[in-house]
Amino acid sequence: MPSFTESLVEEAALDWFRALGYTIVSGPDTPPGSKSIRPTYADVVLPGVLNGALARLNSALPHDMVDAVSRKLTQSDGSTLEGRNRTFHRLLVDGVPVKYRTADGSIRSALAQVLDFETPANNDWMAVSQFTITENHHIGRPDIVLFVNGLPLGVIELTNAPVEKATAWTAWRQLQAYRKALPSLLAFNEVLAVSDGLRALVGTLDAGRGSFKPWRTIGGEELAPVFLTELQVLIEGVFEPRRFLDLIRDFIVFDDGGGVVVKRVAGYHQFHAVRAAVRETLRAAKPGPATPGTVVETEPAAADFERRGGYEAGRGAGGRAGDRRIGLVWHTPGTGKILTMALYAGCIIREPAMANPTIVVLTDRNDPDDQLFSTFARSRDLLRQPPKLAQNRAELRARLAVESGGVIFTPAWKLFPRRQEHAAPGAVRPMEHSCDRRRSPPRAIRFHRRGHAHARRATERLVHGFHRRAYRTARRPYPRGLRGIHQHLRHAARHR
Repeated sequence: MPSFTESLVEEAALDWFRALGYTIVSGPDTPPGSKSIRPTYADVVLPGVLNGALARLNSALPHDMVDAVSRKLTQSDGSTLEGRNRTFHRLLVDGVPVKYRTADGSIRSALAQVLDFETPANNDWMAVSQFTITENHHIGRPDIVLFVNGLPLGVIELTNAPVEKATAWTAWRQLQAYRKALPSLLAFNEVLAVSDGLRALVGTLDAGRGSFKPWRTIGGEELAPVFLTELQVLIEGVFEPRRFLDLIRDFIVFDDGGGVVVKRVAGYHQFHAVRAAVRETLRAAKPGPATPGTVVETEPAAADFERRGGYEAGRGAGGRAGDRRIGLVWHTPGTGKILTMALYAGCIIREPAMANPTIVVLTDRNDPDDQLFSTFARSRDLLRQPPKLAQNRAELRARLAVESGGVIFTPAWKLFPRRQEHAAPGAVRPMEHSCDRRRSPPRAIRFHRRGHAHARRATERLVHGFHRRAYRTARRPYPRGLRGIHQHLRHAARHR
């Protein structure tokens, strides 16, 4: 077992935050008072820092409105901790709505900016160690609290690994105790992290043990080197100012399915995949002039690019600006494909360069209870609108007739022309056997339902002639099930 203590881990973590540009403050060395960062131990927000940031980011607002914005931000509505946290998150991301009277006497509405998401340096970054809090006769002392513009947006709890049975989950249980003892602190929280010096995990306010995950990369191009500790990778990968602001704005979802609000944060693979996909979308959707020496100028012509099958993005050469080729995002089973899709849609909708796009999601069915649609529906805060269903082609045309905007779900097989439309002059008949759900998928399902004779006839209609000949001359018992059919056909093809 390594011979290090919790205080040593804390000092190392503060050094990493210092390297990221955070101001490091020792809680025990700055007791509350009129000249301190907060008036009392009961204050979890740094009022002086917050008011200064609000005045700096909203210089057009009257001075008296700054105090009103601060009060509205720090007194979020909600009967539960999760509800208050959700309300605060929306104010943090969208801004605080205010009304004020101008010099000419007119009433004007505005959104007061809380964080500068575009320029991280315009925000105030602070990491406070051993931040003592008193609330309802309880005393808590989180190891590290991260303040952005005076708001406690991050909490890191550490534990001593050499101590018997002390692990990262010991720190996680301490966070659960803070939920009951110090709810005022966690009402402002965006991300939680725990570590025992060996293992480091990141999660959210109401995440269970299964939802706290490691963060395995810093820049997203490759996994972090093995000689870096998990805590260093997590701090530099999550809490670096640019990435932390992006995580807060675009990668936190409040899922209210089943009447219970669940706060979810993207994993490292979802975070970096969506950011790369958004960059490639902007490149592919908006052509721009070639600048000497840039990739756009040095890339081959579109025809040659397509001939070579070059659809690479990311660390490769990428595509040409405006080529309408974005790329693919690969997932292994159980890694959150649907959440990645919802996060990507939210980022694209928010992106000013996309000018309020319309997103059409093609599915294999149109069921409101489908997991894909229900996930999008429960992520309406992120999407800034509820998704809609298009049950047929006419309804899809009507929804697409609007100028722009919206998320529309429609079955892919309903986009193909009807039989009477196939006969129209110049009409192109679609590849129904490979794309039309009314033909291929039901036939495959019936392999198990109508016996071997039906499966044999259906299979023979779909395979090549040499497969059929080999099958008929085999004179063996008919294989059982789809797997047996496929194995038999592959064997016949190899011995043709």
